[in-house]
Amino acid sequence: MADRLDSEELRENVLGRQVPEVVNGKKQVPYQGVHGYRVQGRKAGPPIPTAADYPANGDKRLGSLLEALEACGIQDGMTLSTHHHFRNGDFVSNMLFDACAKLGRRDLIWFPSASFPCHEPMIAHMQAGVVHHIEGSLNGPLGDYCTDGKMRGLGVLRSHGGRWQAIQDGEVHIDIAVIAAPCADPFGNANGVHGPAACGSLYFSLADSLYADRVIVVTDHLVPFPAIPWQIQGNNVDFVVCVDRIGDPSKIVSGTTEITRSPDRLLIAEWVARFVRDAGIMRNGFSFQAGAGGAALAFAMYLKEMMRQAGVKARFVRGGSTRYLVEMLKEGLTDYILDGQTFDLDGVGSMRDNPCHVPTSPFTSYNYHGKGFFGTLVDVVVLGATEVDVNFNANVVTHSDGRLLHGIGGWQNCLFAGCTILAVPALRDRIPVIVDEVTTLTGPGELIDVIVTERGIAINPRRRDLLEAVKGKDLPIRDIRDIQREVEQICGGKPKPPRRGSQVVAVVKWVDGTVLDSVWKVER
Repeated sequence: MADRLDSEELRENVLGRQVPEVVNGKKQVPYQGVHGYRVQGRKAGPPIPTAADYPANGDKRLGSLLEALEACGIQDGMTLSTHHHFRNGDFVSNMLFDACAKLGRRDLIWFPSASFPCHEPMIAHMQAGVVHHIEGSLNGPLGDYCTDGKMRGLGVLRSHGGRWQAIQDGEVHIDIAVIAAPCADPFGNANGVHGPAACGSLYFSLADSLYADRVIVVTDHLVPFPAIPWQIQGNNVDFVVCVDRIGDPSKIVSGTTEITRSPDRLLIAEWVARFVRDAGIMRNGFSFQAGAGGAALAFAMYLKEMMRQAGVKARFVRGGSTRYLVEMLKEGLTDYILDGQTFDLDGVGSMRDNPCHVPTSPFTSYNYHGKGFFGTLVDVVVLGATEVDVNFNANVVTHSDGRLLHGIGGWQNCLFAGCTILAVPALRDRIPVIVDEVTTLTGPGELIDVIVTERGIAINPRRRDLLEAVKGKDLPIRDIRDIQREVEQICGGKPKPPRRGSQVVAVVKWVDGTVLDSVWKVER
């Protein structure tokens, strides 16, 4: 297993970012522009199985996860994957690597669709040599562990669509996929909408079930065949394991899931909604996507009222779903919710009961190496960021001190919407959010159209159409550098640059698999 590389093995990509030529022993392609890279070849695939090796009665149950791992032929150095639909309430990922430790396996690669603070026990497994490195989002304690240079391999940060791309293109080969399923049958059909731990969709693990060599479904709610709907098909599953609890569904919440009470955040949300209306984006049949944080929920509230007043109906809204989007669907303000994951239990119930609340996978919604993806069909998306710079580049994975504390999620994939709006405070903890150059480049400025702060709205000069559309409207349109100067005067100058060393600890991938930027070790 290859360990981290020294800085002399770096090269510059087209945006001037220094990135490794090799990551975890694999040759890399530096970022070549938003649409600059064309991959060649055919999709990867798992080994061809035979039904002769599986029970004719369809019962694939084994007594424990440890037994299932042994039946899968687990070996040192393998790549194991899990999904994150339980978010901070996931039990199965820790359970999985506890079992691997009991089996004495070492140098495993964890390939989650995302990680959360509940996965802090993974640090002990890395220290003990059970886990070599993580290729997935590194939130909270895991991010700090990586930023301190303690992980033996490089972290690899991908978007949700980038993760599907990496699997289907063969960039990442999953040896064993472990899928936590709130409802499953003995054959391996599984869904996330039934059972005491219902979490909504299981589609972040769909690629894992299709491409992994071996697939284990872990459930705490076994039903007789067939488990309907089958979001995961049993024909792709090797073994089924029943446990007491797979997760805490109350912790699937993302952000606050409550509308912000901050006057500044409420102002930002109102300006975003007014911009969408006054720019002519809000019209019959339009579509939008927003997150689950307090300001994003406030935007949805303001926009919903404007839609009511104007008699406007959306064709679809993109989730992560919350009760606020569910209310819009019930009130007839949208025909559909196309939902990648549910951010509260109202969304889970709606996905289960309403056929117009449709679960979607990263393949349909976000995969850049497909014949189109839903993300380009969204008229406007409202996102956040930890930093933006005067060239409209944005950062969502590190803070201005260089610490890696967040994953990319679907953020990069959403940048391809018709209008991408970043709703951000002008300062956090007296640190300016608008900087000369972002600490870590996660999204190129050519795809970011509008930045809305409580001190004004900046429109990317590339979008002359938007500048013309809002001309003469009662909106505080300002040059981004003017907002930057004003905030720096308030804060007493520019933010201090991070104290980073010469060691790369992680890389940020673009949606096409090329390397967009590096994350560097932070000197404490």
